[in-house]
Amino acid sequence: MIPSETPPEVQKKKRRFQAAGRSRLLRSEGRWGLLMVSPYLIHFLVFVAGPLAVSLYFSFTKYDMLTPPQWIGLGNYEQLFQEPLFWKSLWNTLYFAILFVPIQTVLALILAVMLNQKLKGLKLFRMAHFIPVISSWTVILYVADSIFNPRFGIANSLLIKWGLDPQQWLNSEKWVIPLLVIIAVWKGIGYIMILFLAGLQSVPGELYQAAEIDGAGAFHKFRAITVPLISPTTFLVIILSTISTFQAFEQVYVMTGAGDISSAGGPRNASLVLMLYLYREGFSFMHMGYASAIAWVLFMILFSLTLIQMKMQNRWVHYN
Repeated sequence: MIPSETPPEVQKKKRRFQAAGRSRLLRSEGRWGLLMVSPYLIHFLVFVAGPLAVSLYFSFTKYDMLTPPQWIGLGNYEQLFQEPLFWKSLWNTLYFAILFVPIQTVLALILAVMLNQKLKGLKLFRMAHFIPVISSWTVILYVADSIFNPRFGIANSLLIKWGLDPQQWLNSEKWVIPLLVIIAVWKGIGYIMILFLAGLQSVPGELYQAAEIDGAGAFHKFRAITVPLISPTTFLVIILSTISTFQAFEQVYVMTGAGDISSAGGPRNASLVLMLYLYREGFSFMHMGYASAIAWVLFMILFSLTLIQMKMQNRWVHYN
C-alpha cells in the first residue's frame, strides 16, 4: 500500500515545479532577448571593441601595415613625448578649442534666443542657419576661398578699400587658426543653435510672466531665469564642442591642404592639429603603431577633460 503524501510535502513539490517553470520562462526570454540585441552586440564587438583592442596592441608595437608588428613596449609613447611636432599639434588643438568652444557657444545661444521669438518667417531663418551644417567641407572651402583668397578674395578687397594692408589669411601663421575657427563656427553653429532652441522652449513661460510682474527687464530675465534653466543644455554643448575640436580633421585638411595631405596643416605646421598629425603618421608615413599611440593619448586627454567637466557640473548646472 502506497502511503499518501502529507499536504506540506505536496505544497513543497508544487513550489519547486512553479520555480522550475519560471526558470525555464526566464531562460527562454533571455535567449530571445539576446537574439534581438545580437546585431548590435556583433556590431559593437566587430567595429568598436575589436578595433579598440587591436589599436591598443598596435600602440605597443612597430607596425607599418606591410610587415608583421614587432613588440617594442612603451617605445612609441617615449618617442611621442619627445617629439616637438606632437607638442606643436597639441598646442594648436588647444588653441583651436580655446577659441572655438566659447565663441560658438555664445553666438549659438544669442541666435537661439533671437530665433525663439514668435515672429513671422522664423522657420526660414532657422533653416538658413542650418544649411552650412549639412553642407560638405568641400562646399565650405569654395565659399571661404571666395572670401579669404589672398589675391581676389572679398576680405582683402575690403581691407584695401579701407586703406589697410591685405592679409595672407590661410597662408599666415598668425591668422590660420583664428580663420579656421571662424569657418568652423559658421559651419557648426546651426546645430548648436538647435540644441539651445530645444532648451529654451523647455523653460516654463510662467516664470517670465512672474518676473515681468516684479518689474524685471529682458536682461534680468535672461540672466536670472534663462541662463540657469538651460544650463544642462549649455553643459551638453560644451562637452560636444570640446570633443569635436579635439577630433578636428576634415576642416583643417580641406582648408589648408586642398586634398594634399603633405601640405595640410600649414603654413609651417601652424595649423597642424592632433587628428591631422595622427592621420599623417599613420597613413602617409605608414607608422601605424606610432599613430595608434597618438590615438590613445588623444583618448586619455579627452577622457580627462570630460571627467573634469563632469566634476565641475554640480557647481553651475541646475537641473529642474
